[in-house]
Amino acid sequence: METIPVTYCAAGTFSVAEMTPQAYESSVTTGTPTGFALMRKEFDGAIDGYAETLFVYAYGETVGGTYVALESFDGTIDGRRGTCNIAHSATTSGTDRSLEMLVIVPGSGTAELRGITGTGTITIDADGTHHLRLDYSVDESTLSA
Repeated sequence: METIPVTYCAAGTFSVAEMTPQAYESSVTTGTPTGFALMRKEFDGAIDGYAETLFVYAYGETVGGTYVALESFDGTIDGRRGTCNIAHSATTSGTDRSLEMLVIVPGSGTAELRGITGTGTITIDADGTHHLRLDYSVDESTLSA
């Protein structure tokens, strides 16, 4: 008999504790400057821990742009301890977010997050507070009885 995975929802807030732009010079000139940065994010709530993030962007103050990020998360999600990768991207005109994508990288989970898969969203309040919501499933055999 096939087991139907249980989907959970976890939410928390996060802040960027460190952002270090990296030297980058492209030989191709486009209408938006491109670059990348290394970040450290801190999460609080049902998603609790930290992430080291690769953040790549094409963004101009007057035209907006797009970013792509890959997080290496270490912490707990709904009390399940482990690590996993989260990939996300979005486009902005400067004051909005559109064409958003967020996925937990399949096969990246360890410990109690082994087998984690899912999607999610990032929202930003008017005051700048960042929220992360994950809709996910995990390998139930990693859960404590």
